[in-house]
Parts: sequence; structure tokens; C-alpha cells
Amino acid sequence: MKRSEINEIMRAADEFIRSFGFILPPFAYWSPDQMRARRGDIGGIVDARLGWDITDYGEGRFGELGLFLFTVRNGSQDDLKRGGGMCYAEKIMISRQDQVSPMHRHIVKAEDIINRGGATLALELFNSDAQGHVDPDTDVTVATDGVLRTQPPGAILRLEPGESVTLLPGNWHKFWGERGDVLIGEVSTVNDDLTDNIFREPIGRFSDVEEDEEPMHLLVSDYDKWL
Repeated sequence: MKRSEINEIMRAADEFIRSFGFILPPFAYWSPDQMRARRGDIGGIVDARLGWDITDYGEGRFGELGLFLFTVRNGSQDDLKRGGGMCYAEKIMISRQDQVSPMHRHIVKAEDIINRGGATLALELFNSDAQGHVDPDTDVTVATDGVLRTQPPGAILRLEPGESVTLLPGNWHKFWGERGDVLIGEVSTVNDDLTDNIFREPIGRFSDVEEDEEPMHLLVSDYDKWL
């Protein structure tokens, strides 16, 4: 993705998020220079990989295959391992109309995916088989706002604004906005996007960035290089 495209997506995403009354935290609006100047104070942001995350999964087709994410808070892997402390994370995301977040599962993370507003959020769901692959044969049971719902493998679960689904480790899922863009909340156990995403197809988690202009704000995938 070109940096200019990423900058424009940030502007549009901030406007869309604000239209639903959700405001990003102050560090969202810091420039790269401000983050570098405060590097000694922001270990909690950098180490937890809080912030902007715009991905086309390395495929260069953001409008068709992509997702906007902002990690608002993220706990500690050490706390998660010992079973106490900050064992949770929160993201705000935008899935555009017909923009697919591809089929994947998590090894550790359980997550509530919440339609915070906009259009319908559509999710295609499968179980995992004994080897961890997509199971095309068994019905999928998930909790939607605490109510169990069972559907055939590969069926589409549709969430209207205010509705949510709880996905457990091993639940294969892909999702997209149906008939419009969707603001999505994610509340989960500690998030690790470096090692805890298993994709059905051989794709990347982050975008390759072409630096055609200066970054307005850094992506979480920029931190190692820029800070």
C-alpha cells in the first residue's frame, strides 16, 4: 500500500468512528516526531502494539481484501500465562462494504466481535478439525449475545448494529460489511497479531508500505523501523 493511501484511510476512518460517538485516545493523533520525542514514556504503547493498523494482507487490494483496525488497549502475555492481571484487549475496526477479512482462526485468543454501528456484519464460520484445519462437515455453535446459535458449516451469520458473537480459539471466520460499511468492536483476551493468526490461505498479516509521502501517524507495524 502507498503511504498516501494509508494516510487517507486514517482520515476517513477517524471521521467514520467519530460519527458513532467513539473517540480514539490522544496518542492516536501524535505525529511520528512526537512519538520519537516521547519514546522513553511510551513503552506501554509500543510494547503492547497499541495504535493504527491498516492491512491489505500483503495482497495490494485493500478495497476487496483488507481491514482497518485500531488497538485501544492490550494486556500482557506474561499476565495471560500466569492467569492474572491485564489479560484483555480492545480494538475498534472498520469493515467496508464487501471488503473481506480472510478466513482465519486464533490459537489463544477468544474474542467478542460486536457490530457497533452502520450496516450488517456478515461472518462465514467453520469449526476446526483435529489437525486445526477448516472442518467442512460439522455444525458450528457460537454464542450471540449469550444465546447459543447453531448453523451449518460455512453458513453466514449476520449481525445487526448492537449484536455480537463470541468466537473461541479454533473458530474459523471471515467477515465483511454487507450493504454498507460497519464499525466493529473487538473485546478479547490478550492480542498477539505476530503469532496468533492462522490464515487458511498463505497471506501476510501486515501491509507492505510504499513511502510516497510522509506518514501522518505511525502504524503498529512501523514501530520497529521508525522508533
